[in-house]
Amino acid sequence: MIETRYIEFDTKGDADMVDITPMVVNAVQSSGVTDGIVVLFVPGATGAVTTIEHEPGLIADMRRALEMIAPEHEEYEHNRRWGDDNGHSHIRASLIGPSLTVPVVNSALSLGRWQQIVFIDMDNRPRRRRLVLQIMGEKRSGR
Repeated sequence: MIETRYIEFDTKGDADMVDITPMVVNAVQSSGVTDGIVVLFVPGATGAVTTIEHEPGLIADMRRALEMIAPEHEEYEHNRRWGDDNGHSHIRASLIGPSLTVPVVNSALSLGRWQQIVFIDMDNRPRRRRLVLQIMGEKRSGR
């Protein structure tokens, strides 16, 4: 069985990290899949998904690491070409990546105790984001 779902939320931009774990859990549980996988995909070039311990210290550390890897105020050819000043956003998003796969076992996401699924908005402005979830697997009989 394959089911496609969407989750939507607002972001603040500038490496805003949104814990989307509850939305993914809800989508998987309402699909009825008991064993399989859920694939998350970001349609867009300035957002990424990963897992992290979503707590203030690590969020600050991640933002600092992103700034070291692709500094906001560097000169980027993308900015020269398009004038939108988000070249760093594209670099950061492409390094973390637009997709994530999580196993589903006994109707639950197989995440570690301190592991949450986060969306990171790398763009330089607030946005409304819509992610694609494909939930694949088996349903127990009777569901």
